[in-house]
Amino acid sequence: MKDFFNSLFWKISALFFFILLLISVVYIYISVDTADMYFQETRQKLDLKIANHITADNNFFTGDSVNINALKNVFHNAMVINPSIEVYLLDKSGKILAFDAPNGSVKITKVPIEPLKEFISSAQETFSMTVDPKNPEKKKPFSAAEVYDNGNFRGYIYIILGGQEYENASQLLFGSYILKLGVRSMIIALFATTIIGFIAIGYIIRNLRKIMKVIREFQNGDLTARIKLNSKGELREFADSFNDMAQTIVENIDEMKKMDVLRRNLVANISHDLRTPLSIIRGYVETVLIKDDSITDEERKKYLSTILSSTDKLLSLVTELFELSKLEAKETLPAMETFSLAELLQDIHQKNMIIAKSKNIDLLLEMDDRLPLIKADIRMIERVFQNLIDNAFKFTPSSGAINIELRKKHEFQVTASITDTGIGISPEELPNIFDRYYQSKRLSSEKNSGTGLGLALVKKIAVLHKIDIDVNSQLSKGTSFLLTFPVRNS
Repeated sequence: MKDFFNSLFWKISALFFFILLLISVVYIYISVDTADMYFQETRQKLDLKIANHITADNNFFTGDSVNINALKNVFHNAMVINPSIEVYLLDKSGKILAFDAPNGSVKITKVPIEPLKEFISSAQETFSMTVDPKNPEKKKPFSAAEVYDNGNFRGYIYIILGGQEYENASQLLFGSYILKLGVRSMIIALFATTIIGFIAIGYIIRNLRKIMKVIREFQNGDLTARIKLNSKGELREFADSFNDMAQTIVENIDEMKKMDVLRRNLVANISHDLRTPLSIIRGYVETVLIKDDSITDEERKKYLSTILSSTDKLLSLVTELFELSKLEAKETLPAMETFSLAELLQDIHQKNMIIAKSKNIDLLLEMDDRLPLIKADIRMIERVFQNLIDNAFKFTPSSGAINIELRKKHEFQVTASITDTGIGISPEELPNIFDRYYQSKRLSSEKNSGTGLGLALVKKIAVLHKIDIDVNSQLSKGTSFLLTFPVRNS
């Protein structure tokens, strides 16, 4: 039961109820205030000329003094006819000369005359309120008229419409009126809006429950769960966002599974490649130790050469793994310097000529004259070209050729290509050759054994230097790698 009332439906319903209650109170207050103003204005309109009637044919002054007997008679008759009024006689400045206001004393001796003048000058058509001498903090509707004696302006008759007795009586009825109006208005409003609100909230909560159900299913392992809503608005946007997020998560999980399989294959391949040279090294070392006295110098030299070759292979593999890991972890950043790519390729060409001759492969170098300088990490760029040349040696048969070209593309770019006449790459393998976890089928033979980390290292260095790489290849015809370098001043 506690969880039931803690549900979103009841929380929203309670908030809706209290907001509705507050609106009802504000509505009642505005309604009562508006009704009171309407009544006050109506009262002033009804008693608009009462001050004029009192001043007509009445003499309130005798010489310089007030005619008290006439005033009492006039005030008494006026209040007998309309007991809710209070009558005051004012001089020209608004000072109270006489009054008839029962059940209370006057708290001020002077009334502001500007509202009286405006009331009289507007032909008594404008609704206005001014101070009540018995209650100066509260403004009330009034009637006023000028008083003349033998043609001389002497002051004003000032009448409060709704005096103290009227206000006391109205206040007794006001509470009952408010209670009746409030109860009726609130009952009708609350009943109608509660029914409508519950229906609307129920409709919204229904969609939310549907959303929560799908989210729980997805959380519990149903990766195919998706939110299906026919409505529009924020809930539909939320549903679409969740569906997009769920699809992204599923795709990431599939990609992670795929990468995990490739990672395991890579570990297996690396383990094999590490085990092979280590086994060779161990075997030949044991042979040298066991047959130390019986082997000839020629055999010893052959064994040591094999050990050295296996050690170089092992060192190359470990170095590539170490460099690639550091680049991916961003532990190694390029040390940028300006240099001639032409001179670097000439050095690399000379270093690899011995290997080319031993494999009976033609290694050619062609380049344009007066090539611009580039800005890069010279050690990393050397690694890129050496890996590409090693890759070409690996897949180019004897009597084949590897051609290195360096050209000026235009003012801001130079291109370098390494083209071999090797076995080529199949179209389905071509998009994956730079993936560190991808093991090419071309490496299945013992002759072409390796992990394929060299090309992954090439790609990583190219990305760091913003070098574009394009690969073209045809099976049994060869492969070409094209690198586009930005020059120093671009």
